[in-house]
Amino acid sequence: MSKLPTRRNFLHRSSLLAGGAIAGLGDLGILGRLPRVSAQEAKPDPGAVRFHPDIEPLVRLLEDTPRERVLEAVAERIMKGNTTYRDVLAALLLAGIRNVQPRPTVGFKFHAVLVVNSAHLASMASPDNERWLPIFWAIDAFKSSQEADVREGDWTLSKVDEARVPPSHKARKAFIDAMDKWDVEAADVAVAALARSAPSNEIFDLFAHYGARDFRDIGHKAIFVSNSWRTLQNIGRQHAEPILRSLSYALLNHQGEPNPADSDLKPDRTWRSNEQRAGKLNDEWRGGAPYAEATREMLSALREQSSDEICEKAAQMLNRGVAPDSLFDAFLSASGELLMGQPGIVALHAMTSTNALRYAFVTCGDDHTRRKIILQNAAFVSLFRDAMGGPGKVGEARIDTFEPATKSDAPADAALEEIFSSISGDRGVASRKLLAYLDAGGDPKPFLDGARRLIFLKGTNAHDYKFSAAVLEDFHTLAPTWRNRYLASSVFNLRGSGDQDNALVERTRTAFGAG
Repeated sequence: MSKLPTRRNFLHRSSLLAGGAIAGLGDLGILGRLPRVSAQEAKPDPGAVRFHPDIEPLVRLLEDTPRERVLEAVAERIMKGNTTYRDVLAALLLAGIRNVQPRPTVGFKFHAVLVVNSAHLASMASPDNERWLPIFWAIDAFKSSQEADVREGDWTLSKVDEARVPPSHKARKAFIDAMDKWDVEAADVAVAALARSAPSNEIFDLFAHYGARDFRDIGHKAIFVSNSWRTLQNIGRQHAEPILRSLSYALLNHQGEPNPADSDLKPDRTWRSNEQRAGKLNDEWRGGAPYAEATREMLSALREQSSDEICEKAAQMLNRGVAPDSLFDAFLSASGELLMGQPGIVALHAMTSTNALRYAFVTCGDDHTRRKIILQNAAFVSLFRDAMGGPGKVGEARIDTFEPATKSDAPADAALEEIFSSISGDRGVASRKLLAYLDAGGDPKPFLDGARRLIFLKGTNAHDYKFSAAVLEDFHTLAPTWRNRYLASSVFNLRGSGDQDNALVERTRTAFGAG
């Protein structure tokens, strides 16, 4: 069995990014021995409505098998043909939901749940024979979070109190009342009734509303809503009830503060103000035209103005005919600028939460909720800025004016090899080189594919997967004026070719005889 390439020759040995393939993954023993996952198999199956009898045993396998043996146990079932990609994905999400508490904050150990959709997106974007690696990484992440949860008290999602579950015709009102009152127990039984009876679009609209309600947990509530919903589209509605119960529990976290329903707390004031602004948007607010100058105007405001001023400006711009897409371009660009000015955990969540809020905005069918989501996104970006020190404290970087490097005369594969190498040494240099490559007409796909594969090999935490999945997806949604600069900003949190291989890759090679 051939070995993984060393870091020194990792990129050099490939036909490099030709055809979008970075070297190395084909040498992973486990991937060569597991059946390929076709693109069709990984796509959502709208007809999957019944609960597969083998899901519970597979969930128990993930729960009960020690971390040092779980990958081998799952691989054995796959190779024997006893389970499918979709079953593994479903079992992984359900195991996290049942075993990992989304408290005291929707983050930290709960990233094992939040990352499942990101791992799936990475799998979807990969060649057939590479699709298992992100999922196996996520299995290991679940086991790590499960261990942390055991140390913190061994929380488990309990059974529904069936005696209190409202009838289906009262489920919606009961859920709204409970969520508005921040009543965990009432919300738990109400959401069980919703999951059993309400149309899927109605359920999503409700959760999109409450996922955008407050900035507690630095955007993780919105991320949980969008990521869990997206995974449900793949694994099937039959798994919705426990996932939605965990989600409602997470959304009602108020971090030990007094009940927000009875208090005037700072994290809730923006929502109340935007509720009023949303009602004042005109009926044509969604049909505006895209304007690059409007994006620049909002980007400038996001650098300097208060959250309240920014939300007011967003409402005014929508009313004067600016397209929502132009505002989302500003939210994404401002988030990328925050990352350039102060790389770290807060800035990367500005990008991933904007990705989640935009997904909610596009997917939600309720007009009033969509109005509040876009206004809340404006507020969230400014709140991330304030969490990083406030105006003037984040750094000098300007995403709309920083200069590209001198255009390289090297072939595209060599230019990209140099960019990935620079990420491991000087991210500022790498950013300018990538901008030069893209502005000169370089194909972004080899870079996107290469960045994704480096996450497989070098990524060490859930943020690597969450961040890269969000950024590589959002790149395609941005207007051409902003697209290249946004992607160039992402190198401040991507992996470079010189980074150390992650421990899971080495463990996988050893466990499956590739060492």
